Amino acid sequence: MAAVNTFTPIQRVVFDLDLLQAVLVVAECGSFTLAAARLHSTQSTVSQQVKRLEDLIGHRLLERHARGVEPTDAGRTVLAYAQQLLGLNDQLHEAISGVQVRVTVRLGLPEDFTSGKTMRALADFNRAYPQVKLEVTSGMSSDLIAAYDRGELDLILIKQRQNARAAISHIPEETAWVDSALYPAFDKNPIPLVTFPQRGVYREEIINAVESLGRAWHMSCTSSSLSGIQSAVANGMGVSLLPKRAVTDEHIVLGSEQGLPVVDMFELAICHHTNADMMVKALASVLNGVVLLKS
Repeated sequence: MAAVNTFTPIQRVVFDLDLLQAVLVVAECGSFTLAAARLHSTQSTVSQQVKRLEDLIGHRLLERHARGVEPTDAGRTVLAYAQQLLGLNDQLHEAISGVQVRVTVRLGLPEDFTSGKTMRALADFNRAYPQVKLEVTSGMSSDLIAAYDRGELDLILIKQRQNARAAISHIPEETAWVDSALYPAFDKNPIPLVTFPQRGVYREEIINAVESLGRAWHMSCTSSSLSGIQSAVANGMGVSLLPKRAVTDEHIVLGSEQGLPVVDMFELAICHHTNADMMVKALASVLNGVVLLKS
């Protein structure tokens, strides 16, 4: 008698997009009440949807705290996939309806992030999401912050003192004191300084550090452009403080031998509004990867 092969089919879990959306919106709002209002539903219905998804997955996805609602480790994993699945659902709807919805993302970047790896990453993003129109603005962080607060930018990468502003990502910014390799200026009296203009990053730290040495100084050059600062230092116009990634072969690095302190209170921060479009959040993730590579 021939043996009969028996097997138990693997049960496939099919995720309900409405349940995924409920968890995603609660996490974004940090509140079941706010999420219910945004979903045009009731708090009890949203709570039931979250519970149904938790039962289906077998893990708690959200934790209630005094400060609001936060995702668990399992919840963060689900949220990442939920964003992708809901995004694909919207793309499918657009494709079959014959309507390509254009989305504009207004991005603000410091000048030193407007070339090389950053632009290649933005171009890759644009090819992956051709419906997204990117408007890129470069400038000093203080100007980018002002434009963001006025609602003129959707997403910004800025340089700031650590935790000066709430952000979705904080990456420490390493800095270096620099002088010209060919025309050193540090031993001049008074010592010439090269900085960003008023409200520019590093300016106060440069002045305070030199004054702490008991040295006289004068401002020989100011520029709102990082490349302008790099060039001015390289050509002997003065000493400055730069991100380490911006130091070139035309510079020499100064430090403790000259009595200059380590400046480690700055960071790169990525900011977008809590109700940002899905494409803004997707671009923020790409930008975070670029910053980690460059820092």
